[in-house]
Amino acid sequence: MVVLNGWGTEGITPTATAVLTIVFYLVLSTIISFAVEGRRYATDRMVSGLIVTAFIIAVAPLISLIWMVISNGYSELTWEFLTNDRNGLTLADHATGAGHALVGTLLITGTTALIAVPLGVMTAVYLVEYGRGPLARTVTFLVDIMTGIPSIVAGLFAAAMIPTIAEYFVGSSAALQMKTGFMGSVALVVLMTPIVIRNTEEMLRIVPNELREASYALGVTKSRTITKVVLRTALPGIVSGVVIAVARIIGETAPLLITTGTTNVFNWNLFTGYMETLPTYVYSSWSNQATRELAWSGALTLILLVLLLNLVARIIAKAFAPKGEK
Repeated sequence: MVVLNGWGTEGITPTATAVLTIVFYLVLSTIISFAVEGRRYATDRMVSGLIVTAFIIAVAPLISLIWMVISNGYSELTWEFLTNDRNGLTLADHATGAGHALVGTLLITGTTALIAVPLGVMTAVYLVEYGRGPLARTVTFLVDIMTGIPSIVAGLFAAAMIPTIAEYFVGSSAALQMKTGFMGSVALVVLMTPIVIRNTEEMLRIVPNELREASYALGVTKSRTITKVVLRTALPGIVSGVVIAVARIIGETAPLLITTGTTNVFNWNLFTGYMETLPTYVYSSWSNQATRELAWSGALTLILLVLLLNLVARIIAKAFAPKGEK
């Protein structure tokens, strides 16, 4: 048995076996192809093999991750898990409720989308259809900065801004201590809006100018051309971008720990009290050795929720897409 330091303690591990097999296959297939078919076909086979290998390397971690989450989380993923909270449950009861976290995730993410999507789409329409001069360049520059902002900074921004505004209008110093679901939504809006803007902007630029010119030639106003022609044509891409943005922010943990806190009970009010979400539920469950199985179930629920959102987005995009694209 060949011993490779770093691959295993007693011999070649399965990972090393797979890597060596791929390397030997690429080398042998290239040599045999060069001898039988010539240099041109050998080069083609080698490049094709490298492309397939790169694809396998890219997909393997994703498949491994999904399999790990499913294998560790399916056992606790029951109807009771999705509908109960942790109120009154102890570790002896296994504290299996995560319904309050699911409700919090849906409320906060939905509120975030309601704010960020119109804001992002209208900003993108301005940049593409109207934006000229210093103002448009400034907006583009700010969007570029917001795209790379760390999520924890967005949480700190919301945690500092919302209580200050509330104290100004309410006049109570207690407002500085509050954590609410709406504060978490504001933090996520900061993260989601630039993604929606960038994607919508690219989708609008893809729409051919001939469609706009044909609409203008028929006497249609610019605003109606944008709403009925441009946005309608770009709608499938815009919806896909919105889903990507939602998937980006639905799993955020750091800003929510700062802005929403954690709780063991249902909270349907975004403006009062702490609110649990699935990311914070996974974090708190993983912190305790006795409830780590629940963390896997929470992660699996989050993945299934993103999958469901993707399916709904595809249905919406297909329903509203131009007839020629269905």
